Amino acid sequence: MNYNRVVCFDLEMCCWNVDGKGTTGEIIEIGLAEIDLASKRIVKRAQYYVKPERDQVSQFCVELTGITPRKIEKQGRPLEQVIQSMIKNFGGTNKIYASWGRDDLIFFNECESKGIPFPFKEFINLATLYRIQHRLKDKRIGHKQAQESQGIAWEGRQHSGYVDAYNLAKLALTML
Repeated sequence: MNYNRVVCFDLEMCCWNVDGKGTTGEIIEIGLAEIDLASKRIVKRAQYYVKPERDQVSQFCVELTGITPRKIEKQGRPLEQVIQSMIKNFGGTNKIYASWGRDDLIFFNECESKGIPFPFKEFINLATLYRIQHRLKDKRIGHKQAQESQGIAWEGRQHSGYVDAYNLAKLALTML
């Protein structure tokens, strides 16, 4: 296990807003940003688009994420192929992965439902760690709000896996 490197990741999924209630489906984007804890730097970034097998990219999803059906059709690949690229470029079970919230469960459940081996074993929920570090026992806080409360500027469009993973990596460098 490489304890000097943490791979921050963010997922975007097919999503809908029905009667004011949001729901999500299959993963359509995985953003990654790897940090080196010794040098306190972001050392690698990547963005992968995933072709959903059953879901469609809704107009609501396009407006929220900026990901269009055309982009998924042209650049998306099956989840299994994306995971193979992730492992090749970032390492699999020899790295620690981190997200804001329980994206690991979403990722794990989708892999399990599709019969794909899950690409990592070690996981850090940075939202929980942040709440512990800042004594926010009963208060939930979003990633962007947490980052800005630490004086770290948000860069780019929120709800882009690539952008969100990069911003999470910036925050993680102050937490780990």
